[in-house]
Amino acid sequence: MRSVTMSDPRHQFGQDSETRAELFLRRKGYAILERNLRTRIGELDLVADDHGVLVFVEVKARTSGAFGGALLAVDRRKQAKLIRLAGQYLAQRHLSDRVCRFDVVLVQGDAESSFQIKHIEHAFDVPDQTGW
Repeated sequence: MRSVTMSDPRHQFGQDSETRAELFLRRKGYAILERNLRTRIGELDLVADDHGVLVFVEVKARTSGAFGGALLAVDRRKQAKLIRLAGQYLAQRHLSDRVCRFDVVLVQGDAESSFQIKHIEHAFDVPDQTGW
């Protein structure tokens, strides 16, 4: 049983960053379809529709440092996991005919400073050998 105590500050920071990323994408005209979609193999932070393109969005948050550090956190292993999660999402919803892409939203800052958001569209591609 989980105790009712203050939540982990890192978890709260991550949730706040995802909220900021979601609002940022909404202002750009994206329709948010899913948030924190969990499966047995992992979690999709955001799934959105960008004018007919299905976008799987990984949100990376850092309190300080260069954005490059957050982007580097989406390494090949993380990309492969996101590709598997996206494939599962598409299969479960019978969406094999949708154009898709992977974006990364980098959120930097904390409650004491202003937040910066960087949106990287087409952050990575799906290698041909995955069967997509």
